[in-house]
Parts: sequence; C-alpha cells; structure tokens
Amino acid sequence: MQYKRILLKLSGEALMGERQYGIDPNRLKEYAQEIKQVINKGVEVAIVIGGGNIFRGVAGASQGMDRVQGDHMGMLATCINGLALQSALEDEGIHTRLQTAIEIKEIAEPYIKRRANRHLEKGRVVIFGGGTGNPYFTTDTAAVLRAIEVNADAILKGTRVDGIYTADPEKDKDAVKYENITFKDVIEKGLKVMDMTAFTLSEENKLPIIVFDMNKQGNLLKLVSGENIGTIVDNK
Repeated sequence: MQYKRILLKLSGEALMGERQYGIDPNRLKEYAQEIKQVINKGVEVAIVIGGGNIFRGVAGASQGMDRVQGDHMGMLATCINGLALQSALEDEGIHTRLQTAIEIKEIAEPYIKRRANRHLEKGRVVIFGGGTGNPYFTTDTAAVLRAIEVNADAILKGTRVDGIYTADPEKDKDAVKYENITFKDVIEKGLKVMDMTAFTLSEENKLPIIVFDMNKQGNLLKLVSGENIGTIVDNK
C-alpha cells in the first residue's frame, strides 16, 4: 500500500446522495464498503466529516444568528453524521470509535491523541466529530489538525469531482485537471481546495492533500494502492 495511515475528509453534503438535505442510507453504505476495502488491506483509517447537510454555522450567521452559536450547532451536526457513519461501518463488520472535540460522553469518547493512535494501531476506524471544538474553524482545519496529530501519511479529500481543475469542471467544460500541483501554485492561482487556515497548516507540516472522486466505486482502494487517482497537492 502507498499509504499506511490516512485521514479521509468527507463533506456533510456528500452524505446527502441525491437528496436535498439529511443523510442518504444508500450513500452511507457505499462509503462504508469503500472504507472496508482499504481496512482489509491493512490501511489505518481516520475520518473527519463535515455537517453541511444538517447545519452550517456561516449560513446561520448570514441570516442574523450569532456566529459562535451557529458554529456550535454545526459541531453537533458533525457528531450526528459521525454516528451515522459509525453505524454504517459497524454494519459492515468494521470496529470503530467516535471521538469528539466537544464532550458528549454518553455517545462518544472525548478526543485524546494517544487513545486515537492506539485505536488506529488496533485496526479500528476512528471518526473525529465536533470539528476542532472551537468556533470560526472549519472541518477542513479539523481534518488537517487531526491528521498531523495522528501522523497520517496524507489527507484524502473525497469529493464528487475527480481532482483539482483550472476552473469548476461542472460549470466550465474547458477546465483542465491538474495531476500534481504545489501548495504555492494553488495559492497563486486562487484554486479552491480547502480554506486558507487548513491549507496553510497542511503546507507548513508538509502533509500532502489528495483530492479525488469518492463517489466512483473502487477509487479509494486504488488511491491507497498507489494508482494515479485525483490530484496531489504537495511541496514538490
């Protein structure tokens, strides 16, 4: 395997499937089966999931809600998604742990770095909920932070697009895909990969980001096996 330990970043919107909001059980099952394939190959998997399918703090703030309050609601939404993904993974026979940055001890463990590492070493999938536990920070930032803390080899950002393009490929048919691009070039070209806080943190810690299409069956396994899937962002 190309990577021994990965941090898989999924957006909340990815869980909607074809729905307008909420969680699509079929999409959850598909993701669980994709993750199971890499677990069976001995890859250690940590996951950070967003909450945009349920609530987004920035959207609430734009409509007059207190931003801190809105972000706390968003953190709870990520925990709901984490529980849903945990259930889907366990239905596939995968041992999991949900750890949260905000304490909800009745349903999840508090985030503890050493405990997370131990779970990963034992082959359990660790899902990190609650973002960073702080308002004004996105789940992209949480993903990079947790990846650094657990010494992941790479961040795999699963999206509905098969990589990074010169423009939005869903809007511009002439958009060209990058196979590999540096952090510096992403910033200079103004490409949207992650928010700047997350992106800078990843660059400073020399942690590569791979953007790929999570909805295409088999892509995750191909990627961790070393196939040229998606777009790699690194310092090279």
